[in-house]
Amino acid sequence: MSVYVVDSNFFIQAHRVSYPFDVATSFWNKVIELAEAGKITSIDKVKNEIFKNDDELKQWCEINLPDNFFKDTSSIIPQYSQVAAWAASKAAHYLPNALAEFLDADEADAWLVAHALTDPAEIILVTYEVSDPNRKNKVKIPDVCLANGVKYCSTIEMLRQLGERF
Repeated sequence: MSVYVVDSNFFIQAHRVSYPFDVATSFWNKVIELAEAGKITSIDKVKNEIFKNDDELKQWCEINLPDNFFKDTSSIIPQYSQVAAWAASKAAHYLPNALAEFLDADEADAWLVAHALTDPAEIILVTYEVSDPNRKNKVKIPDVCLANGVKYCSTIEMLRQLGERF
């Protein structure tokens, strides 16, 4: 069974723009349902990014997501090293600040790809980002996925692949 691993913007973009809590309750109920069924999950680095702000989104996550939703990344150092090596090999393309941000130990993006590399046949990353291989000032998750054999999709694509309606 495929597992969809969501990035920070899955929550942040939905909360702030696309699916506000007070308007799109069925979306958030679907997130709870998918999380409880183990169809979607995320990593501790995403939790840290979301929990930086003591806001409604943090409170919603604390109340509604299963305790095991955010997976620990401490055991995926070999996969992270693979992602970091790929990024280092692109030093001639990306600006130094872009690589520094991408490889910052507190930033989730590289860790998300590393987590997906633990089971690339089953893990699909969910992100709002789109591939932009010519961009030099930001390393985009889809470009790292494409280079490392990791599947990715958008939130809507995920919902379609899961056959979800709400």
